[in-house]
Amino acid sequence: MNAVVIAVCLMLGLSLARVNVVIALTVSALVAGLVGGMDLQHTVDAFNTGLGGGAQIALSYALLGAFAVALSHSGLTTLISRKVISQLGKEQNSTNLNRVRWLLLLAILAMAVSSQNILPIHIAFIPILIPPLLHVMSKLRIDRRLVACVLTFGLVTTYMILPIGFGGIFLNDILLANLNNNNLNAVREQIPSAMLIPALGMISGLLVAVFISYRKPREYEEQLILAAEPEEGVNKRNIVIALVAVAATLAVQLYTGSMIFGALIGFIIFSFSGALKHVADQDIFNQGVRMMANIGFIMISAAGFAAVVKETGDVGTLVESLSYLIGDNKALAAFLMLVVGLLITMGIGSSFSTIPIIATIYVPLAITFGFSVPATIALVGTAAALGDAGSPASDSTLGPTAGLNADGQHDHIRDSVIPTFIHYNIPLLVFGWIAAMVL
Repeated sequence: MNAVVIAVCLMLGLSLARVNVVIALTVSALVAGLVGGMDLQHTVDAFNTGLGGGAQIALSYALLGAFAVALSHSGLTTLISRKVISQLGKEQNSTNLNRVRWLLLLAILAMAVSSQNILPIHIAFIPILIPPLLHVMSKLRIDRRLVACVLTFGLVTTYMILPIGFGGIFLNDILLANLNNNNLNAVREQIPSAMLIPALGMISGLLVAVFISYRKPREYEEQLILAAEPEEGVNKRNIVIALVAVAATLAVQLYTGSMIFGALIGFIIFSFSGALKHVADQDIFNQGVRMMANIGFIMISAAGFAAVVKETGDVGTLVESLSYLIGDNKALAAFLMLVVGLLITMGIGSSFSTIPIIATIYVPLAITFGFSVPATIALVGTAAALGDAGSPASDSTLGPTAGLNADGQHDHIRDSVIPTFIHYNIPLLVFGWIAAMVL
């Protein structure tokens, strides 16, 4: 009757039953509190307190949505779409289609990877870059579940092994710091190499998605895509303004570390430049907020859910109970630690937030079972990353959905969460276990 297990399973079950994710998170948070021994008022207070933790992300998404809509009205996204389609050539034969298909997928992967280190903007690029490419993807008959897997791979695998940008925060500032705070005595050089084997699990999942699961063409309703795209001509002056706005947005975000102020500056540039004089600023802002509202509310609800789960104290109880089930079986210990990490991360929705919770109990447990320092690093790092890809409340799945569902033809649970869970969490379990046993 552990509150964490029950709440996460209930949340996933309701989501799969097509209950709105916000409602699923709220109901599951209530059940978590009551099962965890909290009274109703205590549960509601914890949930309300946690809501504030998601407000910053929700506002970031709203302003980013407004900026994305403004960008689409500038004509820049129309130009990008036309350029890509022109690469198909006048004769849309299979050779041209395959060439552009691979170039497009590689470009999306490269952008997802660079968004974690070269230009550490995380998911900010997705609602800007992906919606104008939906028409191209439809022409190429690319399965959007494949694009979701490509995006999530770039977002997650990069921070797991590259200690630059968000990877530096995850590997050094959070993982290494919390391991050493619990007396592991790890050094910085050990972290990336210890996470390499789990990262191979992510690579294997991507290869399966690309060459097996989603290699077949998939049809989408062309009219719905066209209805979601603003019919804009290409004006050179507006293109220049759009490029300036994009550069300013990136520069401000990198300087301040805030998506809110980056998107705000970009929107202000559009507003005062006259590039959008044919469309009311308020209409554009409302369209953007409406496009991202669902994602924002999910993030707010997820913060409340995580607060209730932490308040129950059952995260520690869940991990500690492993020692009674495992006995002296080291292989079983590694597997159960990873499974529990999966449950915790899927509930909280962030691998970055999970590490401080599990490292406190996992490190002493790993030392007790005689795991080496690299094996312990792999166990804690993989346990935290597990579920980030397959959680309904993770920005690694919410971000791709925000871009791919601009025309309403990409379901968050069935087209983002389930594909990424199958292709990444299952291989991570296997390769994380292998790492724990061989390192």
